[in-house]
Amino acid sequence: MPLLDMPLNELQQYKGRSPRPADFDEYWEKALQEMRSTDPNVELIPVPIPVPFAECYDMYFTGVKGARVHAKLLKPKGRTQPGPALLQFHGYSGHSGDWYDKLPYAAMGFTVASMDCRGQGGKSEDVGGVKGNTYRGHIIRGLDHGPEHLLFRSIFLDTAQLASIVMSFPEVDPDRVGATGWSQGGALTVACAALEPRIRKAASIYPFLSDYRRVWEMDLAKDAYEELRLYFRLFDPQHLREDEVFERLGYIDIQNLAPRIKAEMLFGVGLMDNICPPSSQFAAINKITSPKRLEIYPDFGHEGLPGMHDKILQFFSDL
Repeated sequence: MPLLDMPLNELQQYKGRSPRPADFDEYWEKALQEMRSTDPNVELIPVPIPVPFAECYDMYFTGVKGARVHAKLLKPKGRTQPGPALLQFHGYSGHSGDWYDKLPYAAMGFTVASMDCRGQGGKSEDVGGVKGNTYRGHIIRGLDHGPEHLLFRSIFLDTAQLASIVMSFPEVDPDRVGATGWSQGGALTVACAALEPRIRKAASIYPFLSDYRRVWEMDLAKDAYEELRLYFRLFDPQHLREDEVFERLGYIDIQNLAPRIKAEMLFGVGLMDNICPPSSQFAAINKITSPKRLEIYPDFGHEGLPGMHDKILQFFSDL
């Protein structure tokens, strides 16, 4: 078969090219402390979705740096005992989607929370606070202002805070919570499972935000990763700070968070993916030591993967 990346046997051994900052663990422990000290001030606004088995809400909570974060929330009607919950994360630049695609899980008795990422297509607030390029480029947002100002630091923390909020609901069993998403949503699924170790199961499909240097070296800093090239063109045209840039991006590289995961994992990977190349995905997958299963699609790229939604549904059916 044609190859975009390494052969599968090499992908299964690949551990990544991008650096891991020496203080990576301390960085994320400090970030989590900031998150835990933030009063979420949760607000639920009923939404009249005409289904007999769920109550629907616009949920808002306060994340780090004071941003109000939005999620669609569905609670099963008539639940008398704590049950399962599922967190959903969307693709880059998108939003939490329609209520319609969350209803199957609500009908199965799940509490469902689907988050809008700050500054993207939904209702979550981006509080800003940096100078320079913000028109495009959430990966590089805050890069020159110190690691604590990286936008994806806040977004990763939002996923963990959402998990903590949902786990606190009386109708949710905190030991029966899953997370899922595709592309950016797949990356946020990995980040959520890493930062909230109580996540029991997580399904991540062709995750984004992994092994930035590998993406760069494959000349795939375009499409979703275009801002890497844009950053160098605008702020480091001779690449004098290239090593520093990739090391700082290491704080928000999911391959470096992956070893923290305790959840059972399901991954979907298309071997012809030229948006999030397979090697960048395997850099994170291969660092996970908890139980994991891969569904490989040799002829597919960054697109719909036939049967994958059904596999995800089955994966969570016994949560």
